[in-house]
Amino acid sequence: MTGGSGTDSGKSTLTRVGGMLYGGDYNPEQWPEEVWAEDAALMKEAGVTMITVGVFSWAKLQPGPDTWDFGWLDRLLDLLHGQGIAVDLATATASPPAWLVRARPEVLPVRSDGVRLEFGSRQHYCPSSPVYREAAVTLARKIAERYRDHPALALWHIHNEYGDHVTECFCAESAADFRRWLRGRYTDLDALNAAWGTAFWSQRYGSWDEIEPPRDAPGPVNPTQTLDWRRFCSDALLACYQGEKDMLDEVSPGVPVTTNFMSMFKALDYWKWASREDFVSDDAYPDPHDPEAHITAAMNYDLMRSLKGGRPWLLMEQAPSAVSWRPVNVPKRPGLHRLWSLQTVARGADGVMYFQWRASRAGAEKFHSALLPHGGTTSRGWAETVRFGAELAKLGPVAGSRTEADVAIVLSWDSWWALEQEDHPSTRLELRALVASWYRELWKRNIAVDFVPPEADFGRYKAVLAPNLYMLRSETAERLTRFVADGGHLAVGFFSGIVDEHDHIHLGGYPAPLREALGVVVDEFWPVPDDASVRVEGLGSATTWSEWLDVTTAEPVASYAEGPLAGRPAITRNVHGEGIGWYLSCHLPSALGRILDEAGVGPVHATPEGVEATRRGDHLFLLNHTDTVSRVSGLSGIDLLSGATVRGELELPPLGAAVLTPASETR
Repeated sequence: MTGGSGTDSGKSTLTRVGGMLYGGDYNPEQWPEEVWAEDAALMKEAGVTMITVGVFSWAKLQPGPDTWDFGWLDRLLDLLHGQGIAVDLATATASPPAWLVRARPEVLPVRSDGVRLEFGSRQHYCPSSPVYREAAVTLARKIAERYRDHPALALWHIHNEYGDHVTECFCAESAADFRRWLRGRYTDLDALNAAWGTAFWSQRYGSWDEIEPPRDAPGPVNPTQTLDWRRFCSDALLACYQGEKDMLDEVSPGVPVTTNFMSMFKALDYWKWASREDFVSDDAYPDPHDPEAHITAAMNYDLMRSLKGGRPWLLMEQAPSAVSWRPVNVPKRPGLHRLWSLQTVARGADGVMYFQWRASRAGAEKFHSALLPHGGTTSRGWAETVRFGAELAKLGPVAGSRTEADVAIVLSWDSWWALEQEDHPSTRLELRALVASWYRELWKRNIAVDFVPPEADFGRYKAVLAPNLYMLRSETAERLTRFVADGGHLAVGFFSGIVDEHDHIHLGGYPAPLREALGVVVDEFWPVPDDASVRVEGLGSATTWSEWLDVTTAEPVASYAEGPLAGRPAITRNVHGEGIGWYLSCHLPSALGRILDEAGVGPVHATPEGVEATRRGDHLFLLNHTDTVSRVSGLSGIDLLSGATVRGELELPPLGAAVLTPASETR
């Protein structure tokens, strides 16, 4: 299980600030200083406990190469502290100022086609640039030395949304850094040539200097080179973060450090990144127009909780209402902001923060919603800001508590990167969509789930699900096989166990490393065209993928009902040792129901359709995502939100919520 229920001390485990954190990004440099006092007073009125400042303040803090201006930030932090508001202080390194890029234009990033990107947006830097890295660490050191002892300081916030605009750079400095990274990985050229399969298409390298990033080329680029490039790019940005983190730990030890993630984000290996953070924080922007946005959001939040082994995390950003960057920016209808915010707490967040505090008057995000809208304190948004601040404060007893899960989903960034390369049987396989389709079945059943990396301890779970593990290391396959032999239930999706860590095929028949656990051999892939489907007896129609599957020790539990695969196994069950290995050769997540039942996995609590039930420690969250009244039975406890005692049945209004805790917990 995921570490037990933890403590219900009422003290957040993220910072020294008690209870649930509440606040958002504040950009005072966008406003006259006389506005700041009004903002601080309104923050206190709204129940704000922490504010993020300095995210994009580099140009104001360092107006020139040898010029510093901290006076305004001194006054701001003193003002906030005077109102009892803690500060999440950013290192301001996300956007280099104009004077730096004009003096040293080589810090600007270069695309794969050789075009150098310009100043005028944000994140305009090459991750491998020593000029950028040195300037960023210098800025962060100056800030840390000045404010490490300030009483308002609650945590350090490095950079902002690494990889949001620039995930890679193809300049000469990046090429040199890539070669250094490859030397560290392979040591010698013979090992690199073997790993990259350079015998194919006469791609052998005779010296390190011959190697370049995978820039635009006449045809398909070496897939292992591209895979290593993805690994390198994640590590190059991580090195930027680590440089600042090391400095902060040196200058201000004991103050927690984080950087805000972007949910299930492909470009960065968050397992590796999270291991370098003191706690995980996330930016989440579900689309109010998407009828299943709350399910995808729940998946992302479970990932954030899982990245540090079940420890609480912080929602660093969300929109109070509409965003400004979708083609059509739909606002959140009344009640939705509250419901979705409570969902983050239900799935492990110890704080709810926003972008941003005061809506901007100018710039690219001037139409992005804020806790304090353009209309000021007479607007609908402000009323919701104040109401929710008061309500969130009631959930202090939840802070620090944890979630237990009997099911794990295996998520590998290496496999993700490799799966979505070109020249595969189908380019329609998108890992995030595959994982989401399996997760949806768990969400509908109110089944708690952890995400785990391939090297995790699987023995803690009753069932381990792998929607796709295209890339599978032999040692991971051995541990999964042992998990089944020891009594676990393993469900593996199609096109798994195909290649090793170098993207080389596992020979001997797919899925070679898992044949013992699954009892099947895939003879041939039969991807399904976009406008087609294939019917499976008793389960409906599968899209996207199917396979010519042979069984060795497995038994078919469902077969294809039409086409060239008619009568052949589609889904199989294999007894191996004390456990069961399941294989789904087609895209039919609904088949997970039987698998979960046989594994003995049950819901957190039975609810009507559309009502989400999750548990943190002894606290049961009930969230009604429907437009109708829903009734949940079998309940007992005190609702922390309303203060009402619940015995038996609870009625939830549309978009309603309750957080039940045992009566003894409120004494």
